[in-house]
Amino acid sequence: MEIPHAETIPLPGGSARIEWRRSRRARRVSLRIDPCGGVVVVTLPMRAARHAGVALLMSNAEWVSDRLARLPDAVPFVDGAIIPINGRPHRIRHMPGARRGAWVETDELRVSGAPEFLRRRVLDFLRREAHRRLVVLVAEKAARIEAVPRRLSVKDTRSRWGSCASDGSLAFSWRLVMAPDFVQDYVAAHEVAHLRHMNHGKRFWALVERLTPHTEAAIAWLHEDGSRLLRTG
Repeated sequence: MEIPHAETIPLPGGSARIEWRRSRRARRVSLRIDPCGGVVVVTLPMRAARHAGVALLMSNAEWVSDRLARLPDAVPFVDGAIIPINGRPHRIRHMPGARRGAWVETDELRVSGAPEFLRRRVLDFLRREAHRRLVVLVAEKAARIEAVPRRLSVKDTRSRWGSCASDGSLAFSWRLVMAPDFVQDYVAAHEVAHLRHMNHGKRFWALVERLTPHTEAAIAWLHEDGSRLLRTG
């Protein structure tokens, strides 16, 4: 059964952009809010019809409208925008005559080159900075438990801040570079702890507590402010 890739559907709280997905692993219709795009993602099993997704959407219309209304305003990477780097606000300043790519100076993220390359250069800078910082954090914490990650990568993940694969590979959201230091420290500790415990049991959380003093504060920060990072860029 064919479904549209995306469409706009009126809800009690206003129109919402709906993105449709099919999944061979899905056993039931589900929906979630994608804060990056400010859209509703509806996932259907392979044999489910569109109307099943619409029915679920309408039965949860008030919740969906409320969640969309509560999303922070999007902050694109444009000249003059203010974005956080390590939790501190920095203004993006386009400097077309410069020749340094992107760099931080005082409280500005300065970007050289043509305006059409500005967003990509900001993103590349933040990815590199995220990788640099997380490599240091992970190495220090892994050494404390005599573990060696197979690799570390930085990705544009939407549903989790970090992950640990069964082979010991660690992955992190590049958006963590915008979070305060203590949040980065916690997420690094969380994923390093998975090198010893691939679960969220008592021993796992005890190890996280050994690796960072910031668990409670960081979880609270991500719950309260994490959506702002997903709306930036």
